This record gives sequence, structure tokens and C-alpha cells, in this order.
Amino acid sequence: MCVRFNAVIWVLLLALAGCAASPEGSSQAGKPPADSIVTASDEPENRRRARVRLELASGYFSEGKTTIALDEIKQVLTLDSNYGEAFNLRGLIYMRLGDQRQAEDSFRRALQLNSRDADTLHNYAWLMCQQRRYSESIAMFTQANAIPLYGGQSKTYMSRGLCELAAGQKAQAETSFARSYELDASNPISGYNLSRLLFERGDLQRAQFYIRRLNNSELSNAETLWLGMKVERRMGNSQVVEQLATQLRRRYPQSSEMKSFERGAFDE
Repeated sequence: MCVRFNAVIWVLLLALAGCAASPEGSSQAGKPPADSIVTASDEPENRRRARVRLELASGYFSEGKTTIALDEIKQVLTLDSNYGEAFNLRGLIYMRLGDQRQAEDSFRRALQLNSRDADTLHNYAWLMCQQRRYSESIAMFTQANAIPLYGGQSKTYMSRGLCELAAGQKAQAETSFARSYELDASNPISGYNLSRLLFERGDLQRAQFYIRRLNNSELSNAETLWLGMKVERRMGNSQVVEQLATQLRRRYPQSSEMKSFERGAFDE
């Protein structure tokens, strides 16, 4: 899938890391009445022990210790085979290991236990996007964003935009990136791709706004500087182009963007 702004790295960070539902989330077994206050005594012993191991597994996964995390997840599911959050994390682990069949099975089982778990919907949608099942993926991202109080709205709109780009749906992708940026203006992938799409269709002032904001942050890189140079050049701001070129030459002298600038390949 062809996406921009170091998308493989950023999507691993933003679309996968931290998308396992909190082990303190709702449980399927031993659930107290809806009008009661949940206390430690409401949690069955097997779920408590499973939750502790799930926290360990999440920690190992975050540290990149993937096989150790998988071993912990196996122990979690031995203790509690109806723990949806554990299946969600298992899906992320198998995605990292490149086993898409096991990842899909894990996300399916998590959704069987809780069909409205937005984190699992997001992760499963991203797996589908990697498999080029674009219509299914976009529909599932939309389903995740429709969950009330879901805290990952910006990230999911961003991932949906990346999938729409891969599917060739530029207008829809622009809408998704704009919504993601509206919810979280610090999201560099949404800001970059929104600016690029606006630039491509000639909306230069708006493109300039988004890329300047990104290039004035610590998240700028060779790609963002090069896009900024293209935008400023199209608008006739030669002095700003030179300022950005100085940054690019100093910070990324061996980059493909630097080579493109030296060739004057602004329209490639």
C-alpha cells in the first residue's frame, strides 16, 4: 500500500501501539448490575489473574518483546477464555509477527465477545486495509468512529484516510484527514497528507497553512520540508523556499528529497 510520511513507521506507532483495550475495561463474566459501583470484589478471581497477566503482555508488546508477549497472552486465555481484550492484543501480536490469518481470527473472536469494542474494530480495519480489502476496511473504520466516547477518533480517521488513499479515493481521504486534524492538530500524518491533497488540487493557501504548521514543529522531516518547498514555490515565495532548502540540506543531505531539489524536480 502506497502512503506518505513514513507511513509504515508512523502507522505502527499510531495505529497499533496503544490500541489494545485497557485491561481494566468491561468484562464479560461476573459483571455487576449496571446501577452498582464496580469494586475489586466484583471481579472474579480468574479475571483478576488474567488481567494482571494481560498487563504484563501489554508491557512486553510495547517493549518489542513480541514472542514473550504472545506467551503471556496464551496464559491469559488459559485463565479466561472469554477475555476480549486479550484476543485484541493477540491480534496485534500476530500482525507484528506477520501471521495475518491468526491476527484475523483473534480480532474476530474479540468482536464476538464485544462487537462494539472500538479498539478492536480499528485494528481489524487496519488489517483489512493491509490486505487491500478497502471497502470492508473503510466500513469498519466508520463503525469504530461511530462508537460513543471512543478516545481514538483522530487516529481512526487518520487510518481511514490512509486506506482511502490506497483505494484511490482522494476526496474521501481529504475529508477523513481533515476530521482527524480537527480532533488532533498535532497528528503529523493527517497534517501532511491533508496538505499534500490540497496542494495537488490547487488549494494552495490551505495547503500552506497545514504544512507550515508541521514544518514549524519538531515532527518535520525531509518529506514535509520538500512538500513545503513545493507549496511555497508554487505561491512565488522564493525566500521561504530557500529557508526550507537550507534546513533540508543541513538535516537530510543524503535524502531523496535533497536530490530532487538539486535536480529542480519540483513537479515529479
